Parts: sequence; C-alpha cells; structure tokens
Amino acid sequence: MGDVVMAQVGGTPERRYPRSGPVSSAARAFGAIPPPALVLLGVVSVQVGAAVAKQLFTTAGAMGTVTLRLVLAALVLLVVWRPSLRLDRRTWMVIGSFGLVLGAMNLCFYQAIKHIPLGAAVTLEFLGPLAVAVFGSRRWLDGLWALLAAGGVLLLTRVDGGLEPVGVLFALAAGACWAGYILLGAALGSRTSDGRGLALAMVFGAALALPFGVAEAGTALLDPVVLAAGAAVALLSSVVPYSLELEALRTIPPRVFGILMSLEPAVAAVAGLVVLHEALHPAQWVAVFCVVLASIGATRTARPEV
Repeated sequence: MGDVVMAQVGGTPERRYPRSGPVSSAARAFGAIPPPALVLLGVVSVQVGAAVAKQLFTTAGAMGTVTLRLVLAALVLLVVWRPSLRLDRRTWMVIGSFGLVLGAMNLCFYQAIKHIPLGAAVTLEFLGPLAVAVFGSRRWLDGLWALLAAGGVLLLTRVDGGLEPVGVLFALAAGACWAGYILLGAALGSRTSDGRGLALAMVFGAALALPFGVAEAGTALLDPVVLAAGAAVALLSSVVPYSLELEALRTIPPRVFGILMSLEPAVAAVAGLVVLHEALHPAQWVAVFCVVLASIGATRTARPEV
C-alpha cells in the first residue's frame, strides 16, 4: 500500500500538492505517459513492493521488513526534501501524529500479509478509506456502496475455510489507521508544504517501527542482501509511487485519482498471484471486486467538495 499518498477515495479532503520540487521534477521524466497511467503504475509499484517485502519475512521478519522500508524511505525523503526543523509546536504535533499513524498502519499491514494473502489483506484494509468516503452520508446510494463492500468482506472471510482471524484483525486495524491517516493528512497538508512535512512524519513512523524491527530481526537488518532488498521495497512502496502520483495529481482531478486508486485491491490480488503464487478462491475474487466496485461507486458519486 502507498503510505505516502495524501489523497484518497471518494469524499475525502483534497490535499494541496506542489507544482514543483525535486520529487515532482523526477516524476516529470515520465512526462510522455498519460497521468492516469502514472497513477496505475504507482498502484502496481506499491503492490509489487508489498509482494517483494513478504518474501523478506523469512529473513528479516514482518517487523524487520517494515522497519527497513520506513527507515530507508525516511532517509530518502529527508535527503530529497531537506525539511526545516523550525516549526511551531502545533505543527510538530500534527507531523508526529500523522507519522505515528503511518507507522502503525504499516506495522499492522505487514503483520496482516504475514498471515493472509496480499489481495485479501489490501481488500480488508481498503475498508478504512471507504468508510471515510461514506461516513456521515445520509444518501441511500452511499449506504448501498457500504452494503456492497460489507457483503464482499463477508464473502472474502468465509469462503474456502476462511482466512486466519489474526490476519483479518491486523488488516482491519491497518484500515482503521488508514482512515486516521487520511483525516490527519488534511491537517498536515494545511500546515506544511511540498513533501517536507511528510519527510519528517516518516521519521516518526520509522522510530515507532524501529524497536519492533530490531527485537524481531536483530543484526539481520544489517545484512547487505537484506538491506538491498529493503531499499528496493522502500523505493517500490514509497518513493516511486509518491513521485508518480504527485505528478499525476498536477493534471487530473482528485475524483479521477480516487477511482484509479480504487483498483488497489484487485492489483494486490494479481501481484500476490504472480509474485507470491497466492491463489484466491473464485468467490474471493468476486469479493475483491465487490469492494473495488463499492470504492469506485463511492468515489464516482461523491458530492463535490465545497
């Protein structure tokens, strides 16, 4: 999943993106690619990164892998954005809160994919942003999308012997964190510019994960092969998708972006099948597409922001 995307599915607050900067400049190397394709490439990058990360679990463990991802991503973002530390107390509180939620989201998500297939984990996690999209709405159509998503989740967890309960709980916890991430992202976007606030927030997320990673993986985190794989995960899951999505958002409406992001559960299921050979039951594929359709529907029919 993309832990650096600051705009999400239907009805969530629109974030302010920079028109220029080092990350945006790097993404402009893909200027010949249509913006929707950039978003889809970003989604594929995130899910392939998650699949690669899962292959690291046997060496570094789930906690060690997410620690490598967050620490290395934080280092890259700090170098790229070089944020100032001269911020007021309230801004630091927003940055810290956002970073801790970001870290918790990733810790829960990696624990989830340790126990259940990648496609199932992302589908369950996606209930977080979907809930933000429909929460508080009194329109019957949004209730219909919520029921469709709930039916998909029920089907997903009951078919073919079901999923490991611990994995389901971690995926749902990651979804709750994702919802908090979206809401806190509005405050972060209003108090910081470009990717500077995100770079500092990533440090807080990495600091949260570090004790868990060290406790689980120990000196394995310093193995050159593990470090190289961790760097690949950080690039695929954080730096590359952030660059691509940031550039795409300069030219496409947030609602279109949200619809494209709604494809994440399906892309995750394909990545799990191709990279990890995690085959879902046919009915579980139906469940995944129920959640995808609910997300697209909630995004497509959301009331315009005022």
